[in-house]
Amino acid sequence: MKYESVIGLEVHAQLLTESKIFCGCSTRFGQPPNHNACPVCAGLPGVLPVLNRKVVEFAIRAGLATHCEIARTSVLARKNYFYPDLPKGYQISQYELPICTNGYVDVELDGAVKRVRLTRIHMEEDAGKNIHDAHGDASLVDLNRAGVPLLEIVSEPDLRSPEEAGAYLRTLRAILQYLAICDGNMEEGSFRCDANVSVRPEGNEVLGTKIEIKNLNSFKAVESAIEFEIERQIEALSEGAQLIQETRLWDEHREQTRSMRSKESAHDYRYFPDPDLLPLVVDESWIAEIRAALPELPAARKARFVADFGLSAYDAELLTSRKDVADYFETAVKLHRNAKALSNWIVGDLCRVCVP
Repeated sequence: MKYESVIGLEVHAQLLTESKIFCGCSTRFGQPPNHNACPVCAGLPGVLPVLNRKVVEFAIRAGLATHCEIARTSVLARKNYFYPDLPKGYQISQYELPICTNGYVDVELDGAVKRVRLTRIHMEEDAGKNIHDAHGDASLVDLNRAGVPLLEIVSEPDLRSPEEAGAYLRTLRAILQYLAICDGNMEEGSFRCDANVSVRPEGNEVLGTKIEIKNLNSFKAVESAIEFEIERQIEALSEGAQLIQETRLWDEHREQTRSMRSKESAHDYRYFPDPDLLPLVVDESWIAEIRAALPELPAARKARFVADFGLSAYDAELLTSRKDVADYFETAVKLHRNAKALSNWIVGDLCRVCVP
């Protein structure tokens, strides 16, 4: 029996605000443990969250750039679970009424364009960080990251291969970087991804058992983990085994996924509207103001480079995949009229030395 894979991705993008989503603590990376923390971050009794307006602006910016519907009224909700790095015992997120819904991202791969639908984009706070094995058999908790603003960007299960998943992530990261709302640094965790993977008999429209893969901190890890998981599921089904819905971790050293826990469902988190935060009402004039200020996005810039400078689609894609590289090219081409030669030098010699 032939199988096809079905893949959906959940991306967490850390926003480039100076302060956290519900308090005034700094979001600066690399500070000493618990340096960027306060009673709100620590979830002390009696504290009240105050929503950061810039986070809402960035969420609307992302929604408009990905063709989403922007909700005029959205609700912040409590997602309840217990873990040491979550001192309140719940995470403030969005559930039934997110700020952005029904968008899409067009992804180019091997000369073809694939449309990946977005279920939703919603705002939420990050949890802290558990540090294991640093002091014998004790675990420590660093709350610097607690309350850092995130956008969770959830795709429909429209992807069919590891390569498509990688292309989608690169396209989405470029959009967020062009919008100047996320730096896209996967190593520091400011752009991270969970993959939902299932397989089904070819031609069957019924979705298979969904397995979630966590701990994916690079494009290579995403593609490798999905590829391994597809092969693992097909092998299990071919041998007559039954898959269970679960969460698995990617072990990059062994290059395999391993079971972490059974997969939670929405009812496990007992979502309910946060009583400390009023419904968020966004007026039309603010949305129009944000829309008018949107920058030229990667796809439009690529098309312009082809039209204005006579570059091939391939060269234009390489130049516009990173905003800083595209900006450098546009500055340099004003002084050096041979755009093709300049493009070759930038994507070849220069990027090999300067671009990780």
